[in-house]
This record gives sequence, C-alpha cells and structure tokens, in this order.
Amino acid sequence: MRHRVAGRKLSRHTKHREMMFRNMLVSLLQHERIRTTLAKGKELRSWADKIITLAKKNTLHARRQAFARLRNETIVKKLFDEIAPKMKGREGGYTRIYKMGWRQGDGAPLSLVELVSYSPVEEKKKSTVEKAKEVLGKVRPKKKEKGEEKIKEKKGKKEEKEKPKEKPSKEKNK
Repeated sequence: MRHRVAGRKLSRHTKHREMMFRNMLVSLLQHERIRTTLAKGKELRSWADKIITLAKKNTLHARRQAFARLRNETIVKKLFDEIAPKMKGREGGYTRIYKMGWRQGDGAPLSLVELVSYSPVEEKKKSTVEKAKEVLGKVRPKKKEKGEEKIKEKKGKKEEKEKPKEKPSKEKNK
C-alpha cells in the first residue's frame, strides 16, 4: 500500500525524473508559463513552490542552493530579482494550473502551468478612429511622397542645366 507516500514516479527512474523536473522548472521560471501533462504539472507545482520559497529568503546561501537545483545563472538571477519580490506577500500557492483538454495522439490530459504573477503583455486598444487612420494610411499613398518625387525631379533637371558645357580645349584638338 502507498499510504502517505508523496510524489509521483511517472514511470521514470529517479535521476531521469529529477532532471526532467529541473528542466521543466527552468522553463517555467524563464517563460512564466508552460504546457505539459496534468500529472507532470501537478508534481511541478511542488517543485516551483519550494524554489520560490527559497528565493524569498534572498540570502547568499539560498542563492547557492537555488543554483545547485537549477544550474542556470540567468534563471537564478531572474528568480531572485524579479519573481521572488512579486511573491513577497504570498504564503504559498505560487503557481496556477489550467486544464486544457486532451492530447491528440495519446489522449493524455494536458494542463497549462503558470506563475500567479504572470500577466500577458496586453496590446493597447486602439480607438476606431485610430484604426481607420491606420488602414487609410496603408491604402492610399501619402501626398508628401508625390510632392517629394516632383521636387527631386526638378532638382535633377536644374542641376543638368546649371552645369556649364565644357569647351573642347586646343590640346585635345591637336
């Protein structure tokens, strides 16, 4: 019986499982959201909570422990400088899991794991007037461009007229 046995083995050896979750954790911290199977996502949640709790201590020892777990300096720096300060007032539950349906090939349940602090970059909504101006700008040519082309043509003609014609010198005729 498996009473009070924590964690999922996911049909993998210990080292393979640890490396898989280490890679998933690095990807989660880098992109702040990843798509994976539901079982892996639920197990990844505990890994992420532990590493973010460690990062909230913000000591040199904690930084070294995080590097030993993640093995990526840029991710450790992002974890301590950007992610942990956002989670300062939170006592746990740093990740959110959305169920996304089933995978096409094998029917495995998929999930989206994201950090609670994740907020997608929202595009500034344009008013209908701005949208219309943008579309019109693409469709019809600007008046300035036509005027500039005419000016360039006139300048080219003036330069040709202003150049003095060279008289053949006597040396070339001899």
